[in-house]
Amino acid sequence: MPIQIYNTLTRQKEPFKTIEENKVRMYVCGPTVYNYIHIGNARPAIVFDAVRRYLEYRGYEVKYVLNFTDVDDKIIKAANDLGGEVSEVAERYINAYMADVAALGVKEAVHHPRVTETMTDIIEFIANLIDKDYAYEADGDVYFKTRAFDGYGKLSHQPIDELRSGARIQVGEKKNDPLDFVLWKQAKPGEIAWESPWGNGRPGWHIECSAMAKKYLGETIDIHAGGQDLTFPHHENEIAQSEASNGHTFANYWMHNGYINIDNEKMSKSLGNFVLAHDLIKQHDPQVIRFFMLSVQYRNPINFSEALLEGAQNSLDRIKTAYQNLEHRKNSSTNLANDSKEWKDKVEQYKQRFTDEMDDDFNTANAIAVLFDITKDANVYLQSKQTSVDVITAFQEVLSSLTGILGIELQEQERLLEDEIESLIEQRIDARKNRDFALADKIRDDLKGRNIILEDTPQGTRWKRG
Repeated sequence: MPIQIYNTLTRQKEPFKTIEENKVRMYVCGPTVYNYIHIGNARPAIVFDAVRRYLEYRGYEVKYVLNFTDVDDKIIKAANDLGGEVSEVAERYINAYMADVAALGVKEAVHHPRVTETMTDIIEFIANLIDKDYAYEADGDVYFKTRAFDGYGKLSHQPIDELRSGARIQVGEKKNDPLDFVLWKQAKPGEIAWESPWGNGRPGWHIECSAMAKKYLGETIDIHAGGQDLTFPHHENEIAQSEASNGHTFANYWMHNGYINIDNEKMSKSLGNFVLAHDLIKQHDPQVIRFFMLSVQYRNPINFSEALLEGAQNSLDRIKTAYQNLEHRKNSSTNLANDSKEWKDKVEQYKQRFTDEMDDDFNTANAIAVLFDITKDANVYLQSKQTSVDVITAFQEVLSSLTGILGIELQEQERLLEDEIESLIEQRIDARKNRDFALADKIRDDLKGRNIILEDTPQGTRWKRG
């Protein structure tokens, strides 16, 4: 059976068929880098990393692209507030993002394109839309003609007349229709800007992803993913401008993860329940945070609370303890147990059950339930008077392999922590070179909180356990 993916575009599960055999072109919308990411941003980073890992496990070569919006109104405001340059603010929070998601077990993308490095492609994209009469210039701004694209609303499943009733033309906007959206913004005095055929300015938010996806993955991609909040208008607008420009389907499968609530309330700055990922990582094992995020199927909303996170810690500990108990028993076991084949066959069946659950729209919640069943059987087996090294090894291998697909590591933390320490030290060195002393100090403090002491010497940075 092929993998089934719930496609937001069609609102049903569909068999996964790639454009190129055994190759996946996957684009995930990344953050606007004006601050540290919150746990709502961390969820798509984790769940779509798990999707990528599973596709790779199933034999696909995944070209995974996650972008950074590194110029935006919010970044300009942050730069003004801090008295620095837009590029400095963006670099600081890109480094912070990379450090946070690395701690959460997220693999680095094949490409991390930035808006400021894709400006020529964006301008060419907009010019093509104007040439095809899908866009127009108005006193230095450029807008997309939404009504000119017949399929507008097909992703969010909203008729265009309903969308029209809620649309407004804001003060200062020069668009012809309330539904039209900006492709290029004329720069305000003193703002960062780029030259274009329509005057100095910078791109609108939606056009960025269309241009970057096309540059790195081609005109039609396999999977486009992001948070549920991006479905409309961001992804709807991406479809309109990409398909208007290219003349064919932009993405074959659209995947969206559900929202995060905090103690059963929607996460909001106004409610004071806004949780930053880097604060959470200081307080809890990042592997537990990842396990918690994957304990709910990605399309469903997930409720966050300290009690639920503690429950995730206990659940992950159960699996790790079983793995460690298997390791301890291995040295005293033989290969004389009469029921070895029966148990090994049972272990093999768990691999298929796990695959079946993940094939069903990457249902990590049910896949984790399979891990609990393996853990239960492993504990039962260890109570036997006579145990087999082969069976114990089979249990260990299946637990290690299947948790590894989810990005969860069961091995002793010391070895893994050393790799993480070296990575964070490199990021701290880069931060200091860029004179981002706040990030450098944050990394030092984070490591100190994990009992890792750094010592800067003329020969480089050394570390030791406190």
